[in-house]
Amino acid sequence: MKQKIEENEFSSKSELINDLIRRQREQEEERLLLRNELIKGENSGLSNKSMAEILTEAKQRVKNGQ
Repeated sequence: MKQKIEENEFSSKSELINDLIRRQREQEEERLLLRNELIKGENSGLSNKSMAEILTEAKQRVKNGQ
């Protein structure tokens, strides 16, 4: 922590700790989102779509912010 503060990356220990907490929360949200998507995928069953179709749809969802 001291090094991060001395390098002026953070102005205080509390700022550093708050950043660590924020990052942990973001990682947990991403982990839960991924877990839920995996469960949804498992529950959806088999698909008749090709890998190319699935990839195209996934890219479109990312582009649309879904």
